Amino acid sequence: MKSLMRLFRSEPNIAEPLYAQVVAKARAPHWYVEGRVPDTMEGRFSVLATLLALTDLRLEQGGEVATKASVALAECFVHDMDSQLRQDGVGDPVMGKRVGSLVGALGGRVGAWRRAIGGEESWDAVAGRSLYRGEVPSDAALAHSLDELKRFWHALQGRGDEALISGVLP
Repeated sequence: MKSLMRLFRSEPNIAEPLYAQVVAKARAPHWYVEGRVPDTMEGRFSVLATLLALTDLRLEQGGEVATKASVALAECFVHDMDSQLRQDGVGDPVMGKRVGSLVGALGGRVGAWRRAIGGEESWDAVAGRSLYRGEVPSDAALAHSLDELKRFWHALQGRGDEALISGVLP
């Protein structure tokens, strides 16, 4: 009976507090006002995926618990995207394809930001694609977003694994 109970018990995802904080950061008005990211579903997704990519890269640099949290963070993202799409009326026949596409977009950002952090590509170029899909509205908007992304990245690096996983963000 105990094994049957475990089958139906849902363990909490260790990355839920961190995911919630990244979502809160992505909702900050400055991205859409000063940064001029389009305040649309796609624009909000772009900010969230960008911040998640940077967070994932920081978790990759951590210890074993951080590595596990990286996987858990992706699971939070998939669950959230699934829920959002269902709320928007997307049905089961296309759900997997749509969520897969969003996960792929996140993965592409992780790769691009890995190159930027490694110095193989400029932060400007990656931010232009990651936030604006290559259509940067102005130099001032890009400068604002770059400053915020660099601040976010440096703050992530300044957090210990446990603090970061528990959702303590700048």
